[in-house]
Amino acid sequence: MTEITNWTARDAARVEDAIRRGASRRDLLRMFMAGGIGLAAGGTLLGRATAALAQAPVSGGHLVAAGWSSSVMDTLDPAKASLSTDYVRCCSLYSRLTVLDEAGAVQMELADTIETADATTWTVTLKPGVTFHDGKTLTADDVVFSLMRHLDPVTASKVNAIANQISAVVAENPTTVKITLVAPNADLPTILAMHHFMIVQAGTTDFSMGIGTGAFTLDTFEPSVRSIMARNTNYFKGPVPLESFEFFGLADNGARANALLAGNIHIAANLKPQQMRQLERQQNVVLERATAGNYTGLNMRLDMDPGQKAGFVQGMKLLIDREAIQRSILRGMSEPGNDQPVPPSNPYYNADLPAPAHDPDQAKALFEKAGLLGQAIPLVCSDAAAGSADMAAVMQQEGGKIGMRFDVQQVPADGYWSNFWLKAPVHFGNINPRPTPDILFSLLYASDAPWNESKYSSPKFDAMLVEARGSLDEARRKEMYGEMQAMISAEAGTIIPAFIANVDALSDKVKGMRKSPLGNLMGFAFAEHVWLEP
Repeated sequence: MTEITNWTARDAARVEDAIRRGASRRDLLRMFMAGGIGLAAGGTLLGRATAALAQAPVSGGHLVAAGWSSSVMDTLDPAKASLSTDYVRCCSLYSRLTVLDEAGAVQMELADTIETADATTWTVTLKPGVTFHDGKTLTADDVVFSLMRHLDPVTASKVNAIANQISAVVAENPTTVKITLVAPNADLPTILAMHHFMIVQAGTTDFSMGIGTGAFTLDTFEPSVRSIMARNTNYFKGPVPLESFEFFGLADNGARANALLAGNIHIAANLKPQQMRQLERQQNVVLERATAGNYTGLNMRLDMDPGQKAGFVQGMKLLIDREAIQRSILRGMSEPGNDQPVPPSNPYYNADLPAPAHDPDQAKALFEKAGLLGQAIPLVCSDAAAGSADMAAVMQQEGGKIGMRFDVQQVPADGYWSNFWLKAPVHFGNINPRPTPDILFSLLYASDAPWNESKYSSPKFDAMLVEARGSLDEARRKEMYGEMQAMISAEAGTIIPAFIANVDALSDKVKGMRKSPLGNLMGFAFAEHVWLEP
């Protein structure tokens, strides 16, 4: 039986709680000895504890942060969350069965253990003594309700397609839940760490009060305006440093940067490279960079001209100047891409897979052989796909050097995703981070993938996807996912030149911010972890 928990998960949480309560190094050593933790393991935890003690959290204070998106449809229902403001609120009000640490590894949150023998039937044991904001004790019924509602069309869950792999969720007793899948999936503990799978109280239909088990309780919620949260003094991990915080959306990047410089906010989230030069010279501003897998890619449909002509896709991959895109467009705020969607931060990333070299002469030969040299090839771009207009301009410039004509068609952001994305023969897309290769591949590259941007189809790839999904052999899974990344890079009609860094600008009074594999703002869960220095 594989148990997705061990001393590193449980004791790391205990150490963090002890640090938050002021434990000394001697206290921590006693904890290790009492728990039977060996010297090497204890040394690892002690190193982490020592680093944390060097920045001891300060209790109190009201933090104000600005994100980049908001809507009149802002929600407190985690199943329907879709914007940064939604995710920040949900991460503050609710908890998940599992969470991902900085290395992308699964750690337990509301779950005490998650066990399986076959990756199909999973047993979840809940932590004891966890209570909701209204005092109700967390039970298995809450987990059953929270997971099963994603399958109900009435819920309109944003992760319905992922949740559909669940065939049954049953409460075996008040603290034990059995989850049965339609087919084996070894990634279930990672999937349960996604924002949408927050646990809510059984029977909830009105989410306006935001009653969860999270680190904060709801004080004010004004859709498209602001949210104010207050510290949950009964939080099962222990009270967090911040007394309260306010979060709101401010779409204009310049306005967010100026609000930080004026001292009106403590955090300006997800700023564009243009604001970096303005802020990096400020002594009281800290820039936190997170590269978690966001990218803008060029898609060439393999079932339409010119993508179905032999040599066109390979020629495009050789023609694109990746270095210019990273240097001039992304201003260095990126990591190199190799035409597949798994980022370097993911533990399954194939680090041995190079990107095609920039070779305009070879690209010209391929275009000429395909009979495309001199023809006008439409490139559809939009501000909806971040940076795509600039990338299209780079392609147009490179094409001009070899006699390849590209007709750049920049269309409005409004309607781009419904009218052009997935439809135009050559167009750009923008993909947000996903925590597992299986989710990325199932969403984007399986033959029946709902977002198959280039109409890639490979029976071998599909078979490997199913096999890797159900395997509990981590070495075998890593090998298979590495091979599948190589297949995508060589065969699919997608170009992923870089993984774009998300940059948050912080007042130097904000401490405790760390990286997350789920993106910037610590995967939107920053409020639980940061504090303000006086």
